[in-house]
Amino acid sequence: MSSAMAFVNTGVSRWIILRLCERAELRDPSQRPGANDRRFRGVTIGRLENVAAAAGKGYSTREYYDSAHPGSKEMSHLRLLWAYRHLVWELVVRDIKVRYKRSVLGIVWTMLSPLLNMIVLTLVFSTILKQSIANYAIFFMTGQIYWSFFASATGYAAAQTDDANEIAKRIFVPRSVFVVSSVGVALVNLVLSMVPLGAILLVLRFPFHPTWWFVPISILLAIGFSTGVGFLIFTLASRFSDVREMYMVILNTLFFLTPIVYAPAIVPRKYRIVLWFNPHFYLIHTFRDPIYEGRLPSGYILLISVAVSVGALAVGWVYFCRNVNEFAFKN
Repeated sequence: MSSAMAFVNTGVSRWIILRLCERAELRDPSQRPGANDRRFRGVTIGRLENVAAAAGKGYSTREYYDSAHPGSKEMSHLRLLWAYRHLVWELVVRDIKVRYKRSVLGIVWTMLSPLLNMIVLTLVFSTILKQSIANYAIFFMTGQIYWSFFASATGYAAAQTDDANEIAKRIFVPRSVFVVSSVGVALVNLVLSMVPLGAILLVLRFPFHPTWWFVPISILLAIGFSTGVGFLIFTLASRFSDVREMYMVILNTLFFLTPIVYAPAIVPRKYRIVLWFNPHFYLIHTFRDPIYEGRLPSGYILLISVAVSVGALAVGWVYFCRNVNEFAFKN
């Protein structure tokens, strides 16, 4: 590892130690480490683990997980995630601040990005390809908002594996917090992206249907599916570094195999089986139908959406809990 990367990881480790110690609510403020505290320069892994355990309000690794204990790994990791829920929030806030710290437009860019994509793709698909979809701008944005959430949540989870592994070698931090925080950041961006969607609806005088009440349920299903895939990709990327690059290629391919910029009706019948085996086909319908179509998704669509969301979350969580620690320390 280069000295620059080591410096970055050390800085992140100190930041997490500081957050944990602040949450410990120590009575003596002098006991809290600062960013330049000499006590945390060249400390051993053992001491860092002790600090993290003390900062976790009495929670220790043995209390939750012991590889020799016959208890469920899934429940042990779940208790750890709940114990460190405050760190998830800290990471979400930190990532959002860092992402827009030196940006000219700042957080406004999150709302402008879907608008710019809408303008370009509306021109391409409505004019050049002569695809006639009523209110195409709204049709596209409802699909794009869902896809941006999924792609950013899972892609960012995969990108955090190196930092997560290095931090975990210095202090005890459950790796699940990095996946959940990635989904949290993507969720914030999704909520912000709803602002330009609402503006487009007003400009085009598109009706706000009563079925909007179903949108939070659609988002909840998207969260479950994205979190499960995020745990799976994060675990694999912890062991195989090229998984991140491969996953980005898969994301780009899936984008065009999912009816985001086109209607499913234009796909020839003999190729529609590709759509039917694509879980995003059903999840996008649950998000798009209440907004664009003004109706709730059919029972068939909703049933499959719930199945793929719960199934992905369960499979991803179980695979993560049983392999992440083994994979991480093989690097």
